[in-house]
Amino acid sequence: MHQLRRLTKPVSHLVVIGLLALSLHMPAAHASMIGTEAVIDSAQVQQERARLHAALNRDDVKSELIARGVDPAQVQARVDSLTDQEVQTLSTKMDRMPAGGDAIDLLVFVFLVLLITDILGFTNVYPFVKHPKR
Repeated sequence: MHQLRRLTKPVSHLVVIGLLALSLHMPAAHASMIGTEAVIDSAQVQQERARLHAALNRDDVKSELIARGVDPAQVQARVDSLTDQEVQTLSTKMDRMPAGGDAIDLLVFVFLVLLITDILGFTNVYPFVKHPKR
């Protein structure tokens, strides 16, 4: 019995030191409730990320990327590595970009410039403009 006590004392010291060493390296777990806003934001980010992927998967976008020397798979990987804030910023910028609206503005501008020059007599583009006789 005396011999058993002599063996258990160093083993118990070793077990206590091991438990202390393990507990010092483990971070404390902090649990809290997840708010509705966090869940909604996470869902919105996932939708925006899916929308970015869908936009990049279009054939015209892929062909333009390849024409510029960019691998579409690498672009997809970079979209996956974006943070949530970056995805939201990129999605917002995509929403603000005009989709062909500049072409209509340009056509109206060219029409007006040609009309004014035609009225002033510098050009003869439109048949409905009456030119003064010289």
